[in-house]
Amino acid sequence: MEYRKLGSTGLKVSEICFGTATFGWHTDPPEAHRMLDCFLEHGGNFVDTADYYSAWAAGSYAGRSEEIIGEWFKASGKRHQVVLATKVCSPVGPLPNDRGLSRRHIMDAVEASLRRLQTDFIDLYQTHAMDHNTPIEETLRTLDDLVRQGKIRYLGCSNYTAWRTCKALWVSDKLNLSRFDCIQPYYNLIDRAEFERELADLVRAEGLAVIPYSPQAMGFLTGKHRSHAQVPPDSRGTIDPRMQTYFTERNFKLLDEMEIIGKRYDKSLAQVSLAWLLTNPAITAPIVGARHWEQLQESTATSGFRLTAEEMHRLNELTDWRKP
Repeated sequence: MEYRKLGSTGLKVSEICFGTATFGWHTDPPEAHRMLDCFLEHGGNFVDTADYYSAWAAGSYAGRSEEIIGEWFKASGKRHQVVLATKVCSPVGPLPNDRGLSRRHIMDAVEASLRRLQTDFIDLYQTHAMDHNTPIEETLRTLDDLVRQGKIRYLGCSNYTAWRTCKALWVSDKLNLSRFDCIQPYYNLIDRAEFERELADLVRAEGLAVIPYSPQAMGFLTGKHRSHAQVPPDSRGTIDPRMQTYFTERNFKLLDEMEIIGKRYDKSLAQVSLAWLLTNPAITAPIVGARHWEQLQESTATSGFRLTAEEMHRLNELTDWRKP
């Protein structure tokens, strides 16, 4: 496993980040604990979760992913080996103050996360989404207080636009508050415009870490769907609006090119999709999820794999969002 600095900080993280949204949903506690053990054994140290995971799962509830990680920390004693990231903002209960980025909710949420995770600090605490109903100064002052209290080490944001990120950095600088060191956007070979249009220049200028989620486009870039005819009627490809936009001749041609590149290195399409991100110097660590260790192992084995300038150019040409 190779490691990179988290943006402008001195914190070193594995260039593959393990996303645990499946914990308590597709992945039960024994398998989740096995995955965490194996990930560390293969050199990984960067683990991402959220207080909201996996609230959408039938029969589950907010905070279950954090609980499973906390149970593993207690049983394994491996807290010190992990750079732990979690998030706040999404709804974790039915009451109006059970969500958002108000001082009230952040203070409640961080204590709940610490309790579930069975730890006394969080390495990277991220705002899961923008909250337009709360003044950004209120959010940043609260996060700064938690940093000063030692409950949080570093700050990040997720799903932020460039202007909102820029404003947050400006307010932090103006008020001498702890600032965001990291941003978590939706970014992959197909979904490039949202990040590249404005955020890419901002993160380079401000030295922010970038840990993109859904680096394999909800599984499309693994090659499991190679044509419209291969989409099962009850699959995500037929019910997810974003996923449905992926089924184009242009994207099927992209998969063919990725397969050609993968065969040169004896790598899978999934690994090529991660290598495209890892070859970009602006990217710190793509967040990869998995239901079991064998899936995660394929992603973990991508560390150190880089594409040539010619291969990057070819893939970028096929997915250039500025072209019709």
